[in-house]
Amino acid sequence: MLRKIIASSAALLTALTLTACSDSAQSSDADGSEEITIGLAVPNVVSPFFNQVRMTVEEQAAQQGIKVVVADANDNSEKQVSQVEDFVTQDVDAIIYVAAGATAATVPVRTAKAAGIPVVTVDRNPEGAPGDTFIATDSVASSTELGEWVVQQSGGKGVVGVIQGQIGTTPELDRDKGFTAALSKAPGITEVARQASQTWSQAEGFAIATDMLQAHPEITIFIAHADSLALGAAQAARSAGRDDILIVGHDGDPAGLEAILNGTLGATETQPSVGIATLAVESALKLVNGEEVPAEQLQDGVLTTKDNAQEFITKHP
Repeated sequence: MLRKIIASSAALLTALTLTACSDSAQSSDADGSEEITIGLAVPNVVSPFFNQVRMTVEEQAAQQGIKVVVADANDNSEKQVSQVEDFVTQDVDAIIYVAAGATAATVPVRTAKAAGIPVVTVDRNPEGAPGDTFIATDSVASSTELGEWVVQQSGGKGVVGVIQGQIGTTPELDRDKGFTAALSKAPGITEVARQASQTWSQAEGFAIATDMLQAHPEITIFIAHADSLALGAAQAARSAGRDDILIVGHDGDPAGLEAILNGTLGATETQPSVGIATLAVESALKLVNGEEVPAEQLQDGVLTTKDNAQEFITKHP
């Protein structure tokens, strides 16, 4: 496929105008020069994290005169494959890709690369078909830090129920690795149950935690691999009349941060979603212009408790 010739001067970039999604990504300015178009594929726009990524990518692109075409997969991997194929047909200049689960996650990357289109993978990096650069929170480090906080707060003793995210995805694998490493150093903490969710939703967290408490009423700690799951666990604990359970999540979603302030959740790790999305746009532009970028660009999460939750509610990193 013939790739578009991209003008590289800053003056030209700032002269371009952001346009709405259209049937074709190939459009020109009045002077005949073609604008840069980025395809953004996200699992959904309901999740606070994915929605923040979408909004930030659009804002950053608008500031630089770049067009963004957004594809919402509604958590359907097969639909996302088709959406990325559409990006290729539209001849976008780069793709920012957040995989909608582990199923068929490699196909969009391979499809784009076969067409000569650079890919920035965000949050999830398909095994066997990584993007040209992968940008995410360092989930192993952040979950290890949060797990160590749990050990400290519990005095190294307790009975744990683990509510996992979507099996096979990068954040689930890495968060489980981090939490497991931290808790393994506290022999007084015992895991008695674990179950995976399908879409990281609060409703799933509630259902899973309810079942766990019925089977294991001795549970004193819930470790959830996302704030939404943690909020569901907190709801289940309230329904069971339990106010003695330490519950932690991960992400730093607005609802999770509010729950920390009111004592519903103990802590979370706040992901720098704005920073991640900003870096994704910067990296996409570098790839379009033939510049090298690191294969992996992991960002630090921030341990978030009552002491600093308000800071991130006021301004998310």
